Amino acid sequence: MRLTLVEPVVYEETIQKSRFIAKAAPVASEAEARAFLERSQEEAATHNCFAYKIGPLYRFSDDGEPAGTAGKPILHALEAQGLDGVVVLVVRYFGGVKLGAGGLVRAYGGVAAEALRRGTKVPWVEWVEATFLVPFPELGRAYPLVRDKVVGESHAPEGVLLRLRLPKEALPSLEEALREATRGKARRM
Repeated sequence: MRLTLVEPVVYEETIQKSRFIAKAAPVASEAEARAFLERSQEEAATHNCFAYKIGPLYRFSDDGEPAGTAGKPILHALEAQGLDGVVVLVVRYFGGVKLGAGGLVRAYGGVAAEALRRGTKVPWVEWVEATFLVPFPELGRAYPLVRDKVVGESHAPEGVLLRLRLPKEALPSLEEALREATRGKARRM
């Protein structure tokens, strides 16, 4: 089972005089991950390294540290704890002592892992958006099925376009229920 964080978490540790600050948060999209990174990076820091994983999508950055010594260990910390829909930024303020490649891997991965361990976790749900065209006469039958999932609606000449947000695994059964309720007239766009 994949998990995600309930809320953001921050953990700080000093390793060989360098200050490492791990900031982790749940995210639902790459845009959310990038926004988190943009507002959480510290310009005065020596390095702002990160990793995120959202479903099959993942990214990481060493931000000037030797290749493979920061971003990949952070990503590994995410994967080792079975997390998804999470972004982790590890900020480093250099303290004057070089850690070497192995030391960097242990520091970045360890600080990220500890931050993630301290966070409250819940099962991860992959959310999707889908648009359905519901003819005007069928709207009364369809709307009770989707009321709590509607994130937008607009009108078309042949009916109402309902933009829904729901867990990916619930989409097939909702599509079938809409077909049944509208006698096959509601259709996914």
